[in-house]
Amino acid sequence: MASSTVNAAHASRPDRPARPNLVFRQLRGARSPAEFAALVRRAAREIGERVSCDARYIGRVEAGEIRCPNYAYERVFLHMFPGRTLVDLGFAPRSAVRGRAARPPAAESGGGVEPYDTQDPQDPQDPQDPQDPYDTHHHDHEESDVLRRAFMTGSGATVAAASLAPLGLAPAASAAAIPHARRTVRRAGAGEASALEEAVRRIRLLDDRHGADGLYRRAAAPLRAAYALLDAGATRQVTADRLHAGAGELAISVGWLAHDSGRFEDARSHYAEALATARVTGDEALEAHAFCNMAFLARDAGRPREAVRAAQAAQRAARPLGSPRLMSLLALREAGGWAGLADRFGCEQALGRAQALFERGPSDADPEWMSFYGEAELAGLEAQCWSALGDWDRAARQARRAARLQDPHFTRNTALYTAELADDLARGGRPDEAAAAGLTVLGLLDQVQSSRIQTMLAGTARVLLPHRRASGVAEFLERHASAPRMA
Repeated sequence: MASSTVNAAHASRPDRPARPNLVFRQLRGARSPAEFAALVRRAAREIGERVSCDARYIGRVEAGEIRCPNYAYERVFLHMFPGRTLVDLGFAPRSAVRGRAARPPAAESGGGVEPYDTQDPQDPQDPQDPQDPYDTHHHDHEESDVLRRAFMTGSGATVAAASLAPLGLAPAASAAAIPHARRTVRRAGAGEASALEEAVRRIRLLDDRHGADGLYRRAAAPLRAAYALLDAGATRQVTADRLHAGAGELAISVGWLAHDSGRFEDARSHYAEALATARVTGDEALEAHAFCNMAFLARDAGRPREAVRAAQAAQRAARPLGSPRLMSLLALREAGGWAGLADRFGCEQALGRAQALFERGPSDADPEWMSFYGEAELAGLEAQCWSALGDWDRAARQARRAARLQDPHFTRNTALYTAELADDLARGGRPDEAAAAGLTVLGLLDQVQSSRIQTMLAGTARVLLPHRRASGVAEFLERHASAPRMA
């Protein structure tokens, strides 16, 4: 097709201004951009994809701003127009736009959104394909270079502090303080690896205390700096291994922040990135962690069978590591999937394994990231299983136990377990107790920012609406209605 030649020529000269995608415009025909976007969304549903296509996205494609769609959109478009390739649809070949380094500012306007972006920067609901774990993040290159410098100059605590400046934990690295003309990057050493590991710890600490909302966007900058370290290389193989492990764990931490704040597609992309890092280096511990979180995400996103498969994959990866507590947690992830499938027998079997493995106690092989997993978390995850199965009394009993056992340091988890308790009590026909638990959670929201918890409270409020006359319910509903919502 003539259009293929035009786009291939454009792809070979990425510094040229964007050219309109006339082929795609012709395919739209007489439909309005909004009508065509609706067809795209319907086609996505037919093949099990989730895209938030709207008239603006269609306009950007037709204007040439999106030279090559992400993998989710690619599958949808090829489903809509069978027998055609991306080039036949007026896009540039993926090979022509993949893997290029950050461009100079003058070229930024010409390239549009590349397929390796985590998401469309103008459309936060535009999902990146989770099955392409080699995708990298290409954001503003000046900020990334500043963070790279922060990692690669200095050592120890100073480096860690600089790398976390976007989280507000230390004075921000000033772009003005770093000479723009000098862009040399030296290979990373043990100091940079230590800084990366400290970044992971600090992000997890903040999440434990305050929840994910408000942290997610600011955690992206350390993640970009981490992968810049991998690109720079390391002075020794042991350092390279630490950098890969640290970058993977940081990707999981940032993915969890996205997960807990309701950005499921972003979370999926970050978890896939961590999984790819694990497989490149043969890191079984990182692979198990990535699959663990993928199972949790699949359950929350309403894909219980995927949750079971991911949890089982995590257990296969984790078996050689020799950590009963890790295997216990992974069994709980599997139980959550079975509960989502309404398979009570499968759920009870997995719960039994989880309890037996937990009772073997901690070991030196337990991963550092599992510091949150104790009796409280065991009870809390079991409560979620019984809740999914509709056994409200057992769910409430375990949720109450989880809240009672939780270390006060983990404020977010205390709020989470209590919110689970409130919902189970409400659905189990005990509105007065539910309201009391709900009020406790509302009292913690000035310290905790979690969309997950707010969503749970909103569900509890809906269940309690017909019970306004019960003790404490009216007060809970009024306070919940007046509580600030996170943007």
